[in-house]
Amino acid sequence: MAHCEAVLFDLDGTLVDSAPDLAGAANELRAEHGLPPLPFEALRPMVGSGARGMVGAAFGVAPGDARFEDLRDAFLARYADCLLQRTQVFAAMAPVLAALEASGRRWGIVTNKAMRFTAPLVEGLGLDRRAAVLIAGDTTAHAKPHPEPLLEAARRLDVDPAACIYVGDDQRDVQAGRAAGMTTLVAAWGYLGAGEPMEHWGADAILEEPSALLKWPGVA
Repeated sequence: MAHCEAVLFDLDGTLVDSAPDLAGAANELRAEHGLPPLPFEALRPMVGSGARGMVGAAFGVAPGDARFEDLRDAFLARYADCLLQRTQVFAAMAPVLAALEASGRRWGIVTNKAMRFTAPLVEGLGLDRRAAVLIAGDTTAHAKPHPEPLLEAARRLDVDPAACIYVGDDQRDVQAGRAAGMTTLVAAWGYLGAGEPMEHWGADAILEEPSALLKWPGVA
């Protein structure tokens, strides 16, 4: 690619490790329904699918099920109370962000997480003062895999989408990034979901570790 002017990151599973708090909220809700906790390993892959994925993993229900909306709302209420208990920036991401900033390259966040959760999380982790742009799941009319959130981020940065890299850990991230005309990289350290293997998502490349981003053409 040409010189990279901005790097955009998905939030959960790419920039921050929020799985402990999301899994904790799911297991709290299971306990209230008299169910035993699920292993963390069973819940972690579904974090990237948000409340839909967590409720599905915890209760075996999906949108359209008569129980889904009540369980989703109850899950989100519990998550709102614990979203900063154990969530933290991935340790290996911290030096990557510092290196991007030292090079004068801007970075931002594009997530499907609703702003009512995204804003306090990003602020609580001290990222609000560093991210050049923050796009949540309800910032635009469409969420990923639609490209609009990524295109809106590029507009706010006044950068050509083709000069942006998007890094995410879900197939929807790759679909959105490609549709937006951005270089799209998979974060192999992320949650990755339970669908097709990441090798089949059609990304430009898979990053095995965060530091590999700094070696990518246009960034290095």
